[in-house]
Amino acid sequence: MWITVGAIIDGKKIAAKIREGIKKEVQALRDEKGLIPKLSVVLVGDNPASVSYVRGKEKACVEAGIESVVHRLPSTISEAGLLDLIAGINNDPSVHGILVQLPLSRGLNETRILREVLPSKDVDGLHPVNMGRLFKGEDPLFVPCTPLGAMELILSTGMDVAGKKAVIVGRSNLVGKPLAMLLLAKHATITWCHSKTKDIAGETSRADVLVAAAGKPGLIKANMVKPGAVVIDVGTTRTEKGLTGDVDFESVKEVAGYITPVPGGVGPMTITMLLKNVLASAQRIGEKAPEGPPEVQAIIA
Repeated sequence: MWITVGAIIDGKKIAAKIREGIKKEVQALRDEKGLIPKLSVVLVGDNPASVSYVRGKEKACVEAGIESVVHRLPSTISEAGLLDLIAGINNDPSVHGILVQLPLSRGLNETRILREVLPSKDVDGLHPVNMGRLFKGEDPLFVPCTPLGAMELILSTGMDVAGKKAVIVGRSNLVGKPLAMLLLAKHATITWCHSKTKDIAGETSRADVLVAAAGKPGLIKANMVKPGAVVIDVGTTRTEKGLTGDVDFESVKEVAGYITPVPGGVGPMTITMLLKNVLASAQRIGEKAPEGPPEVQAIIA
């Protein structure tokens, strides 16, 4: 049987196509409802990676016709001050999405702060209500952007993941866990690998879909990949030579059926899914639909 080898999954191209659709829907919402989707970003401190990422989000919003406001705060801000700001944004009816850029400064309770964002404006999909519904197999209002983008790239290959073995290297709340739930919803068989896994290569070499999200450059080698597998590299580490991923791209592309590059793979999709979530929130309000399932409405009442 002939197997595709080394096909590059072009995240930039796929993201650009989705963004064109988002732009048209944003314009339609303006024309039909007089409604402009609005994202409010909270940036604490001056972490270079965070600053760069937020700048990319601002640019993407402008291009899509989405209004973007960035609250740039000093790293010395108190937790009470940050919570007051979020409460104010929650109560602003013109804001459809709130994103708290991570990581936060030392001394700030990330879990508590993310809980304060309304589930109906949690476009990063990290509120316990949205995460809980995802893990229960129910429809959350929002799904975390990076795993949602990674899932789009997997499906872009045309693979039917039902019954396929999917191995995820990494178990973070941001990527590994929610992506496993998305794959499980498509009836894939899931294996999680992490720092305590005894034989990672033995697991990854049997994967039809392999997702590397460990944050360890070059972790996945060619001998750890099943011929013809779909390989999604979520890891991004900044080095002197630029961004590099968890996958040894040059060797693995000779074995994998499909593979994402770093940069240019999952990265562009993450911001694109953020735009998609902000648009969905604005459309929900424009349609005057309930803010979500009964338990969500109770929380935000």
